[in-house]
Amino acid sequence: MELGPEFFTFVAVGFFAQLVDGALGMAFGVISTSALVALGVPPAAASAGVHAVETVTTAVSGASHAIARNIDWKLFTRIAVPGIIGAVLGAYLLTSIPADKAKPLIQAYLGILGIWIFWRGFRHIHVEREPRIVEPLGLVGGFMDAAGGGGWGPIVTSNLIVQGKAPRQTVGTVNAAEFLVTTSAAITFIYHLGWEVVTTATLGLLAGGVIAAPFGAILARRLKSDVLMVMVGAVLMLTSAFGIWRYFA
Repeated sequence: MELGPEFFTFVAVGFFAQLVDGALGMAFGVISTSALVALGVPPAAASAGVHAVETVTTAVSGASHAIARNIDWKLFTRIAVPGIIGAVLGAYLLTSIPADKAKPLIQAYLGILGIWIFWRGFRHIHVEREPRIVEPLGLVGGFMDAAGGGGWGPIVTSNLIVQGKAPRQTVGTVNAAEFLVTTSAAITFIYHLGWEVVTTATLGLLAGGVIAAPFGAILARRLKSDVLMVMVGAVLMLTSAFGIWRYFA
């Protein structure tokens, strides 16, 4: 496999995507999958390639968050187990049946959550408390992440923050649990599609993502809760608007 000039383009994409994902707990899948699909990669192959990359980047990111003490291990278990189940189901569905019909509704829902989180962070009214609805978030987040090429971070991170979980611990815990979720999805994809999903593009994303992972964890620890909420809300609004536009365009 020859590494041409496009390899370094994907290194840059992977670095940026992982920096955002490590700091805010979302967007690696959305950014990376969108880049692959825009270059003509079929959706199933794009999602499979991104999940293969994330098996490494999420491991590095999770370890970085653990070192930075950004992880709530009790919450980690509650979202990881149902997340694995959802990811396997979503990966199987995407390799068998197109699952795009619910995308506009999911994107609109995330956009509304983004506005709500942005407003609460901007007004400094976040009240920390333990979230009550956890396991269903893991199941839905894992399913949509595999079936839609991205969604674990936006769905799980945003809803936990809305319920009152501290943004820094939310980001760290969701990033760490993503390793198990995305590995489950990647194994399912490779079983159905083979190792052809590993291409120059996925290797570039991998290189850039591994380099950026430790920096994302540092940012998540140093940014104040209100600032993190504003940034999470802004990313949710932008990605949901882009997703809706791409679907209808």
